[in-house]
Amino acid sequence: MIIFNRLDEIKNIENTVVALGNFDGVHKGHQALIARTVKTAEAANLKSAVFTFSNHPKNVNCGELIVKNILYFDEKAKIIENLGVDYLFNIPFDEQIRQMKPIDFIDHVLIGKFNMKQAYCGFNYKFGYKAEGTPEVLMHEGIQKGFGIHVLEPFQIDGNLVSSTFIRNLIAEGRVDQCMKYMGRNYAIGGEVVVGNKIGRTIGFPTSNLIIDESMVTPPNGVYVTYCTYNGKRYPSVTNVGVKPTIGNYKKNVETHIFNFNKELYGKTIRVEFLEKTRDERKFASVEELSKQITSDCIMAKDYHRRTR
Repeated sequence: MIIFNRLDEIKNIENTVVALGNFDGVHKGHQALIARTVKTAEAANLKSAVFTFSNHPKNVNCGELIVKNILYFDEKAKIIENLGVDYLFNIPFDEQIRQMKPIDFIDHVLIGKFNMKQAYCGFNYKFGYKAEGTPEVLMHEGIQKGFGIHVLEPFQIDGNLVSSTFIRNLIAEGRVDQCMKYMGRNYAIGGEVVVGNKIGRTIGFPTSNLIIDESMVTPPNGVYVTYCTYNGKRYPSVTNVGVKPTIGNYKKNVETHIFNFNKELYGKTIRVEFLEKTRDERKFASVEELSKQITSDCIMAKDYHRRTR
């Protein structure tokens, strides 16, 4: 898959079938739309493409971070590539794009840059200045300008409309056990392990600490059954998200204890998958009481891993 990060990088590419949308979660609804795009492109001997913005339009319009990411870009790109896509247009939503009228967007970007012959989009897709562009606009222009538009109906699972907003709410509410059903994978965050207060090591539970990435949606404070991936290997683990109120006054972070693991991870990159929340974070009367609770948390997490292996 070829990735284009700016419009001016796109020159004289082959004719395409384009999936249109933000694809910020690449959830099962997105995957279905992209799969249809790829299948149509193959049947028509065209290139398949996904068009998305590298930043969320709502954040640009509001001037602040109001929509947080569900996926890191490298993960997003890998999922899209695995669906068989030829081109990924990962374009910044800048002032030029923001001011572009829907018809100009179609003419200069979709046709002029992407050589779009067909497109797939969701029923609620919006584009162009003040989000005035709709699937109906695309269909009308397609008749005039010779491209086809396929508008997909709402994608539902168990009566729930699958959307990135819905998934963000699941994560923010701690219902991480539901993410696999709607995304096709566990919710995960990653980063470089930083030096913590090393209290866990002194009470028999050494942990790997990640600083919260403010651009990512994160679950509420509490204890979670997790997997931790390091150097390509996935280890059962238990994770506390929070501020460690028993120990002192700390910023929110992600603190993971990996079972049967004794490697030093400071400065290394890990990825933590969240499987289920087991309890809220709370302040204990003493470190000894905290240690007893952590022992209980570990027993519960190990049992979960054993049952679901």
